[in-house]
Amino acid sequence: MQTQEPLPPPRRDPYEARAMRGQHVSGYWGERLAWVAGLVLAISAFTDWYAGSQADGLTLSVTGWHTGALGKLVFFAGLATLILEALREAGIELPATVPESLILIALGSLATIFVLIRLISIPDTFFDTAGRGIGLFISLAAALALIAAGLLRAAEEL
Repeated sequence: MQTQEPLPPPRRDPYEARAMRGQHVSGYWGERLAWVAGLVLAISAFTDWYAGSQADGLTLSVTGWHTGALGKLVFFAGLATLILEALREAGIELPATVPESLILIALGSLATIFVLIRLISIPDTFFDTAGRGIGLFISLAAALALIAAGLLRAAEEL
């Protein structure tokens, strides 16, 4: 009886090998960045977008929620991102014709446009607080990070 020769080890995909060694591919970073950007975007609607001092020494601050519909839409864009990510983690996926990366890019683009409008145009009711607060710039950074998360997810899908 003749013994069989051992089979050569199977070749692995380089991305799978990296993932097994603990090195993460772009999908991991896209997921984490989407979570963080959505959370920061939702919370940043409650930070100060406008700040200023009055003549009597009082410092006034206006949150994004109180700047009108655009501030509320920024919050809901962040909330929609968190819901989308929670559904994906729960195993509920969107139809194949609607990729998640496209939705993330669209939500990030809308939030960026809304924040840029508030960055450029201060509402007349808050003219006394003409200075822009740190929350406005945090919102802008989170909206741009959401676009980046969508692009990382799109790179994973290709």
